[in-house]
Amino acid sequence: VQLQASGGGLVQPGGSLRLSCAASGSIFSINAMGWYRQAPGKQRELVARIISGGSTNYADSVKGRFTISRGNAKNTVYLQMNSLKPEDTAVYYCNADIRKFGSSAYVPHWGQGTQVTVSS
Repeated sequence: VQLQASGGGLVQPGGSLRLSCAASGSIFSINAMGWYRQAPGKQRELVARIISGGSTNYADSVKGRFTISRGNAKNTVYLQMNSLKPEDTAVYYCNADIRKFGSSAYVPHWGQGTQVTVSS
């Protein structure tokens, strides 16, 4: 199973970026998918998460600015980031709770991370 994230880059304060993450491999089903971020010298933190029923939760620092959604195929997750601030600068990681064929358990999987830099 692989999670491939993309969409990071350099953007000016107030700008927007859209991150994408696609899960592939021997996947029976995916429960929750989400985005975490880690800034230099800080712990990894939850940014946004969406479960299979569509419920979402966000870090307080991004509420009203970021929107998480899942694709129609349900193996993709997006993070639309608007009104970006310098403090949003971090490596963003995709996460998914995946149940493989032949398994009864959902196991967390991580993508490789994509850099988001907000700077003028």
